[in-house]
Amino acid sequence: MLGMFHYRALRKKVAKKLYEVAVNKAREPVFYQDYNVPDTVDGRYEMISLHTFLFIRRLNALGRSKEAQSLFDVMFVIMDKSIREIGVGDLSVPKHMKRMMRGFKGRGFNYADALDTGDMGALKEAVIRNVFGTVKEPEPLDIEAVADYIMSADKALSNVAFEDLVNFEFPVIGNKVQEEQKRV
Repeated sequence: MLGMFHYRALRKKVAKKLYEVAVNKAREPVFYQDYNVPDTVDGRYEMISLHTFLFIRRLNALGRSKEAQSLFDVMFVIMDKSIREIGVGDLSVPKHMKRMMRGFKGRGFNYADALDTGDMGALKEAVIRNVFGTVKEPEPLDIEAVADYIMSADKALSNVAFEDLVNFEFPVIGNKVQEEQKRV
């Protein structure tokens, strides 16, 4: 019986560490400065969701569904606190959380379908809809760079063992100016 509690606590500890890694990567200025991801609450949420999704996808691929669920739970406990801190009233928090969770699942299905089939067009559409959803006309180069980044991050994660996930370093997303110069 005690072993079960220890395992649950260990799962939560791993989930918190993975979430921390996802958030740290999502906060990198390159996404917002070079690739014009909106530097807003929504834009930050999208990038955190994206990186958390990639970890959840890998955990599920490794047969670690309980760990994946723990990561999801940690993310949304923190999101609950965050929306309360920005002033959402206590009575409407559950409604917001339900919508956020539903949205996270939908994004995950869209990203997973595109990644599973290697369909870059579908991945770009998901990036436009989600990452750049509040941008009127996102730059094609920004869309392509973020989609390429997602594809390479997913590929890099596909070779990582469970024990190594907490030390995983997401790939570096290239500098937009350097990428444009390579194409010329």
